[in-house]
Amino acid sequence: MLNGSGRVIGEAMSRHPDVDMVSFTGSTGAGAQVGEAAARTIKRVCLELGGKSANIVLRDADLEKAARWNIQRGFFNTGQSCHAPSRMLVHESQVEQIIPFLVDEANRFRLGDPRDPATTMGPIVSRAQFNSIQRHIQSGIDEGARLIVGGLGRPDGFERGFFTRPTVFVDVTPEMTICREEIFGPVLVVVPYSTEAQALEIANDSPYGLGGYVFGGDRRKAYEFASGLRAGRVCFNGAPTNSLTPMGGYKESGIGRSMGVFGLQEYLEIKSVYGFDEEAAALPSLKA
Repeated sequence: MLNGSGRVIGEAMSRHPDVDMVSFTGSTGAGAQVGEAAARTIKRVCLELGGKSANIVLRDADLEKAARWNIQRGFFNTGQSCHAPSRMLVHESQVEQIIPFLVDEANRFRLGDPRDPATTMGPIVSRAQFNSIQRHIQSGIDEGARLIVGGLGRPDGFERGFFTRPTVFVDVTPEMTICREEIFGPVLVVVPYSTEAQALEIANDSPYGLGGYVFGGDRRKAYEFASGLRAGRVCFNGAPTNSLTPMGGYKESGIGRSMGVFGLQEYLEIKSVYGFDEEAAALPSLKA
C-alpha cells in the first residue's frame, strides 16, 4: 500500500516500466490520464470510470416500486456512486403519476452526523464536490427543468457542512446539462419518453455506459429491452448485484471488467507453447 497524492503516486505507478498492469477506479478524466501514462510503457489497464446510468421504467412496471427503489439506490452514499441510476426514463403519460412517490421517498432521508444511527444521509465528501453539485442544480433550473423536491443550498437547519438537499427534476430533456453530465450527488433527473424505441435511444445517447436499469411487468419484454442497452451491467426490477458476474463499462465508462471470472482474467496473460512430436513425425504418412 502506497499512501500519498493520487496525482503523484498514480502517475508514477502508471508510467513505471516494472508495473505490468494498472487497475483504476475513479473519474473518466483521471482514467484518461492513467491510460495515457500507461501507454508509454505499453502496459495493460483496467478502468472503471464515470457513469450516467439510466433507469427505464416501462409502461407495465410497478411505478411506486420503481420510484422508491430509484431514490434509494440513486441517493445511496449521498449519490456518490458511479453506478447510480441518475437518469429515470418514464413514459410521458405516467410522469405525473410517479412524482408523488419520488417526492415522498426523497423526503424520507434524515440528514445529519454520519455517526448518528438515525442519520440516513451524510454530507458530500468535499467543498469542491458540494460546489459542483450546486452548479448542476442551478443549471437545471436555468435550463428549464421542473424542480419537484430539494434544490439549492443546504437543508433547513444546516448552517455548515457540505450537506445537500435530495433533489429531483422532472420535464428534463436529453440535451440539458443535468441529463448529460455525471453530477455525483443526490440529484435525479426524470426524462419523459413516448415510445420504447425512443427510450432506448435516449438511454444510449450518453458518453457513458457503466450501468443500466429496467423496470417492467413482463420479464421477457424487459430482458429484450435490456439487451439493447449499451451498458456493462443491467439490473431488472431492482435485483441485487451479484459479485460472481463481471462489472465494467462501455464507452467512456471504462475498459475491462472486475469481479467474476472475467475480473480474474484481466490479470492474466495468455501464453502459447508449441512443441514437436518426434514420435508422430516418424509414422508413415497415410495415402488415399
